[in-house]
Amino acid sequence: MIALTLAEIAAVLDGELRLAADDTPETVVDGVVDTDSRVMEPGAIFVAKPGEVTDGHRFVGNAVDAGAVLAIVEHPVDVEVSQIVVADAVAALADLARAVVARVRAEGELRIVGITGSNGKTTTKNFLARILQDEGETVAPIKSYNNEVGAPLTMLRVTSSTRYLVSEFGAAGVGSIARLAGLVEPDVAVVLMVGLAHAGGFGGIEQTARAKAELVESARPGGTAVLNIDDPRVAAMRTVADARGLATVGFGQNPAAEVRASDLDVTASGTSAIVHVSGADLPLQLQVLGAHHISNALAAIAAAGVLGVAASDAIARLETVEVAERWRMQPMGNESVRIINDAYNASPDSMAAALRTLAQITGPGERTVAVLGAMSELGEAAGEEHDRIGLLAVRLNIQRIVVVGPEARRLFLSAIGEGSWDGEAVHMPDQDAAFEYLQTELRTGDRVLVKSSNSVGLRHLGDRLGELFS
Repeated sequence: MIALTLAEIAAVLDGELRLAADDTPETVVDGVVDTDSRVMEPGAIFVAKPGEVTDGHRFVGNAVDAGAVLAIVEHPVDVEVSQIVVADAVAALADLARAVVARVRAEGELRIVGITGSNGKTTTKNFLARILQDEGETVAPIKSYNNEVGAPLTMLRVTSSTRYLVSEFGAAGVGSIARLAGLVEPDVAVVLMVGLAHAGGFGGIEQTARAKAELVESARPGGTAVLNIDDPRVAAMRTVADARGLATVGFGQNPAAEVRASDLDVTASGTSAIVHVSGADLPLQLQVLGAHHISNALAAIAAAGVLGVAASDAIARLETVEVAERWRMQPMGNESVRIINDAYNASPDSMAAALRTLAQITGPGERTVAVLGAMSELGEAAGEEHDRIGLLAVRLNIQRIVVVGPEARRLFLSAIGEGSWDGEAVHMPDQDAAFEYLQTELRTGDRVLVKSSNSVGLRHLGDRLGELFS
């Protein structure tokens, strides 16, 4: 974080400053800011956030032992450290992020990109960060830091020398992206897609679209909206951009896209396409598996282009990315038994894309095996969407379908109903049972996809299989 005095921070947070014995209001702090006492280091600021399971105020002492010099708290704690008492620690975190980013922006050349979408946010964020890091100091979220806590924590990592901030915005409901993006007003607003991920919590896909459009509405005046025009709901956000006076750049396979891909090809070694931009036809060879990642790459190329990075340079940097993120189409195992661990998240769109990728990368004499868990947060659409994925797996001729957990049983029944009989589809009650089964079932030449929502935890089963066949 940038250097601020204790008095300045207290003023920003409208909080009560309680000084430790050796501090004054003019004491300067510039350390990392976090809600996790385990990642504190000398000079850090600890935000004591109440939680559903435990309360951060219990860990102020641990944070101080690890080096924290300031605690932001909702009530004073009996620990010798300067404290700023606020009404709401999470709101204070957002207020501090807004102030820090505004100061850096006013004093330097900071450019901000915001990314949202039902799928692909983290991969696109990683792609764009890889492109921009060769241009200047770039701050981007760790993992999927995209909520009311993670997004401000990322923002607070900017310093006076930061040139680019890439923010990823998830949505807990209508209004949440507006609150988060409103903290920084991005120069570039990237919307990837509107899908059924979390639709149950939004009340339907149209409400999901409304939530994603908040990023365009929150962009800085004179900024640019980068929109996936292959998705009609995202393409329709051009009208929002026009009303805001924003420039627009479209990406996708649609001929009208300013950054367009053609000739997509997926193999076990990666994904390729031709990128058409500014009159040039540029080959792209990603090491990352999956045709759906071409769209994420196009979004990153388009956003980087708005920031002045040549498409040829962007492509060269993207081609060095080996894994989009842990547990996202992550290759594991060995050449005999290849495991693709893609179980960090799952929606109907990403599940379908992963199954198609599995079918595409499996050659003659090899066998497709899909280990599938439930898709969460689909609301009333859950049953129908699990049915649809079961049907798709059979129609793609996935040769072994291993369904894990009671929440995914309907997917198994759908596969059976479509004709996946005689052991081609099996249902396992839990991960341990699935692991025992797969130890004896998997054989040389198998290509294995592990896919589920994060809450189901099949990523850990994927890790176990990857280690077994390493």
